[in-house]
Parts: sequence; structure tokens; C-alpha cells
Amino acid sequence: MDTIFAVSSGAPPAAIAVVRISGPRAFAAVQALAGDVPPARRAALRTLRDATRAPLDQALVLCFPGPRSATGEDLAELHLHGGRAVVRAVEAALGELPELRAAEAGEFTRRALLHGRLDLSEAEGLGDLLMAETEAQRRAAIRSAGGAVRRQAEDWTTRLLGIAARIEAELDHGDEGDVAGDDPLPALRAAAAALGEDIAAVAARPPVERLRDGLRIVLGGPPNAGKSTLFNALAERDAAIVSPIAGTTRDRIEVPVVRGGIAWLLVDTAGLAGATDDPIEAIGVARAREALEEADLLLWLGDDAPPPHRCALWVHARADAPDRSAPQAGQLSVSVREDRGLTQLWERMAEIAGTLLPPPDLVALNARQRSWCDAAAGALSRAAMLDDALLFAEELRSARRALDAITGRAGVEDVLDALFGKFCIGK
Repeated sequence: MDTIFAVSSGAPPAAIAVVRISGPRAFAAVQALAGDVPPARRAALRTLRDATRAPLDQALVLCFPGPRSATGEDLAELHLHGGRAVVRAVEAALGELPELRAAEAGEFTRRALLHGRLDLSEAEGLGDLLMAETEAQRRAAIRSAGGAVRRQAEDWTTRLLGIAARIEAELDHGDEGDVAGDDPLPALRAAAAALGEDIAAVAARPPVERLRDGLRIVLGGPPNAGKSTLFNALAERDAAIVSPIAGTTRDRIEVPVVRGGIAWLLVDTAGLAGATDDPIEAIGVARAREALEEADLLLWLGDDAPPPHRCALWVHARADAPDRSAPQAGQLSVSVREDRGLTQLWERMAEIAGTLLPPPDLVALNARQRSWCDAAAGALSRAAMLDDALLFAEELRSARRALDAITGRAGVEDVLDALFGKFCIGK
């Protein structure tokens, strides 16, 4: 396996740049540049030199023998002065050494996974942590990176193995006198059903993607209902054109907003007019209806009650207008011009977000993890309905393979490239 190197502390210039080296020739590379290899896990000041013995930089050098290192391999870190020229010179000197090459995106984390220093769910959590932009994202990512998903999967696997061991013993020795007794299958079927229900309950929680992508908040209603005005007020900038002319908004306009530690995606839509001869307006209306169906939360600005939707807030917009009637029961009165009701609207949206986002103290799964949980729960549900011990045992094996895939013990090669391709080079 090649020895790889990369800056792992962010792009220079900076006060300090950390160049990480991992692989079988990591310590040979340190000796080539620094003259010797410092004691393990002790920082040592060394002058780094290139192949001509010209000085490159004075740096702190640390060495971490495998397997007790971040990647599970011999690993070294060069803590350089963080100027671009210094980093380029050291990287060039490393690149000239035999069997060394620049790392690919996410390659350090990939090696950590392959050497058992972390599992796939922890690697996914690390990827989310690197991309986190809100406090809620950070909390969920650090929980996953710290092994919360792995521990949950291991708990399910332990329970599953207990059921599997008992049915395998029955299959192998059920006709022997020391094992004979009451049929254990009914109790095992009940245990499989209970485990499947527990897995399905966790998979049904709000997905972690809502933290990353933001809650989709769609403003809908008839033309001239005040959608674009409210949209701009929520976005705190003039993102949409506001005009008294009906049909000004022809297409969806999306603006990401972070407020209260939550990521929101605000979506303005065309007014839901009736039949129209304008083909462009008709397309806008069709797209508006699609947006309403996709919304996590619908802000409805019509005077009539909101259309059927899984989560909607009925907003009495333009409350300052002299021709406006009084708000109806259930409506939240808002006036952008008078700066009235906006704080209450955000507060109500935040309350609803608490029911749509993953609970801060519980494990949240991504789409890949949920799909394997669904597969495991489905296999256990099928097992719970079987009277044949052989078929029951086979469904348990299917559930075990699905749980192993959550943590990367099985069937994950097809996701590694996509996962690590999003990492920075030094990770």
C-alpha cells in the first residue's frame, strides 16, 4: 500500500500547517526530511531538509506507530509554519521520495475505516461534521462520529444473535434428549417481532438530512396574497420581486436561511390562480402546487382555510391593509410594513421544527442507514410470521446482514467512493 501525504489543517496561509503522512514508509519519510525519527507520541523540533539538504522549515514532528494511530497505520505529522511557499516546498520534497504520493479526497478516513479505527457510520458522521453549518447539525454529526449509530446497531445485533443462537441450537440439536422440551419458536417469533418494531421506530424518526438540507418552508396562496413580501421579510433581503401586479412571481424562488441554530429553505411560489390562458403562468402554478406537496411546512396566506397538508400554518398577511378583514380563528396575523407578527411567526415555526427535526438527545439516521434498518425490520417482521424454523433462521440471517451494512461490516463498497469523495484531501 502506498504511503500518502496531505495538508490536514486547512488551506494555507495560516499560522500553522499540519502535513499528515500515513503508510508503511511514513517514518522513512520523516527520517529523510528530519534526519531522525523522534520517539513515539512526543513532539520534537527538527529542521526539515530536501534531497539536496537545503533547509525547508523548522517544524514540530510527531510520530504515531500503527495500529494505535488515527488511520491504523504508521502516521506522522509535520507542524509547519503555515505559509504557502513552505507547504509547497515540503509537499514537493515528500513527492520526490519513493512510494509516497499525494492523498486523494477522504483517503485518510478511508484507511481508518479499513483498519478498524472507525466504522462506516462514524465516517459518515465525520463527513457531516466537516460540512456542519448550524449548531443542530454539529450536535447530530458529533454524536454519529462518536459512535452513537454504531452502538445502537451493536445493541440490535446482540439481541438478534441471542434469538439466532436459540433457533440454531433447536435446528442442530432439537431432537436430542438434553434439548427436547417445549417448542421455542413462538417465544422467538415474539422476540423477533419486538426487535423489528424497535428498529422500525428508530428508522421512522425524522431523518438527519433535514438538519443538513434545511426544513423546506413553502409560502403558498392566491395571487397578491403578500407571499413575496413575507418571503423577503423572512429572508431579510429582497430576494423576490414585490409588485401589486398579479402574477409577478412566475417560478419558485429558494433562499437558505439559518436562524436559531436551524437551517431553513424558504420557497416563494406563484399565486395559485384558477384557469389561465397564459402558458408561462400555468407552468408557474403547476410548479407551485408541486412545491406545496414537497413542503415540510406550508405557510398558507390565503383567506380560505389551507389545503390539506401534513403540516401547515395559516397566516393572515398584510394585516395593516385598510381593506383587510379581521383574522379568522387559527390565523396568525402578520404585518411586514408595521413589523408586527414576524417574531411570533418565527417562534411558531421553531416549535413546529422541533417535531420535524431529529430529537437532539436521540440517534438520527441518514437515508442509507434508514434503508438498512427498514430491511432488517422487514426481515424480522417476516420471521415473526413463520412457523418453519429453517425459514425463520434465514430471515434472521437477512436481518443480520442488514445490520452489518449499517456499520460497514458488509456490503458497503459501493458507497465508499461517494462518501469519501466529499471529504477534504487531508481527511
